[in-house]
Amino acid sequence: MPQSEICSPLSLLDDKGQPHNFGWSKQAYLFYDPALLYAPGHMITGSDRYIVHTATHMIVFEIRDDGWLGHMCISLVSLRDKKRSTHSYRTIMPLGAYQMPDSSDAGSVRWNRKKTLLDFICMESGAKIIKTDIPKFGHHRGLRGALVLSPPGDSQSLVTNQPWRNGKKAFRYTCCSPWFFTEGMIQFGSSEIIFNRGNAWGIMDWYRCVRPKADIRYWAAATGQSDGRQLGFCVGYSSADSSQGTENGFFIDGRLHKLDQVTFHIPLSNWLSEWRFTSNDNRLEMVFNPHQERMDRRRMFFHYSARRQIFGFFSGKVHLDDGTVVEFQNLTGFAERSKTRF
Repeated sequence: MPQSEICSPLSLLDDKGQPHNFGWSKQAYLFYDPALLYAPGHMITGSDRYIVHTATHMIVFEIRDDGWLGHMCISLVSLRDKKRSTHSYRTIMPLGAYQMPDSSDAGSVRWNRKKTLLDFICMESGAKIIKTDIPKFGHHRGLRGALVLSPPGDSQSLVTNQPWRNGKKAFRYTCCSPWFFTEGMIQFGSSEIIFNRGNAWGIMDWYRCVRPKADIRYWAAATGQSDGRQLGFCVGYSSADSSQGTENGFFIDGRLHKLDQVTFHIPLSNWLSEWRFTSNDNRLEMVFNPHQERMDRRRMFFHYSARRQIFGFFSGKVHLDDGTVVEFQNLTGFAERSKTRF
């Protein structure tokens, strides 16, 4: 079944609050209003996540509302040695209290509790601003600073709206932009991590959904520079129905080249050995060389989630829409598997 590209503004929900207009687009054409949802609040999820990196460090910022359980999490990963620090804060039954924005292109979300600040700000220019101030982040060292994530000119994103086969109310509405130039500074204790334009990059992973009772999702993304061009990708699959639009795309200087199905070949006996990725249309072949991994588990009442993240470097080749073959080496990124049960 061919994928369905959405090329004009449409509503994600019909007049009865049911999701429709499934497919993919290069811009955030779908209008999403959670007030129209015909679903209980504890089944609604909103997540804003940004992944930024330099040659020496990767930082993952996330604010997420899962209905029963919400959290803010920051992970600081050293790409030179196998060291990382993670700090997370949880809220019982936020049920929409985080006021997650309805669009990936506008609005802001802030976590500000117990002298802890994480702020995501969307600018009209398309730039994103991240501010954080955590007095006791890791080993009683503070983490504070600000970053500006700027899009390349005339950039495109990969936006998808996917249903679940056995859930009429369930859907996942996503937006991935793996092409930001990143500038700023993060201070960790007495160390300063400097982000300079052209040597530091960022990825936005944004989604809103009504969840099914259980889900498993594989996802990977990376960004960087090769031969003077900015490269990035996002690939993944889950229990959702991706027949009308997959989450798979490769970006050159901010322009999307859409891919069909991508398979993760994971060495299950040792997740830190080399992975392979292939696509059913033979347009993507790459290997992933892991550097280190991180586990994250959350449980409360009926809610359970587990995420296994592997950080590392991607190399391979991709066939663009015009048939051009682009090879790339050591794009910095990560791959993960997430399991949820409610």
